[in-house]
Amino acid sequence: MDLTGKLLIAMPEMGDPRFSGSVIFICSHSEGGAMGLTINKPSENYKFVDLLKQLKIEVSSLTRDISVNIGGPVETGRGFVLHSPEYDTGEGTLKINKSFGMTASFDILEDLSKGNGPSKGILALGYSGWSPGQIEEEILQNGWLVFDPDEELVFGTSHDVKWTEVLKLNGIDPLSLSPSAGRA
Repeated sequence: MDLTGKLLIAMPEMGDPRFSGSVIFICSHSEGGAMGLTINKPSENYKFVDLLKQLKIEVSSLTRDISVNIGGPVETGRGFVLHSPEYDTGEGTLKINKSFGMTASFDILEDLSKGNGPSKGILALGYSGWSPGQIEEEILQNGWLVFDPDEELVFGTSHDVKWTEVLKLNGIDPLSLSPSAGRA
């Protein structure tokens, strides 16, 4: 099972409080493990313009503001931009699929500060990582639901309703989710 480009939706009884209510976009999944970015947990401490200033990147009237999220508990001092597919720095950009890319280089921040860069994006501080087989086991243990992403939902929907909206888009009433796993 390749989860690259999929959304993970935390089940209501997620055992790890860091992931409770999370919507995670999986950027990479292979035999070596998985890497994803939480797309619905905005940072309370950072705004995009403030981060640019802290990094000594010039802010101008052309600077586009993008959401800053807590991407996950791994490498929280590092930034990753999940973005629309038209932006590509070459080796610095991971083409996830036809609708999404991810760039972790300084170049994307400089481009966004100049009004360039991708048309849509989310900056994530840190990421979520899983060792080989770990995410598959968590899915089997009823920790996550897996869905295809909707570009408008990923980039446009308010963070506080993304979890509910993913479920609704897929015909699931959030109140109907069972906290326990079953086998047929």
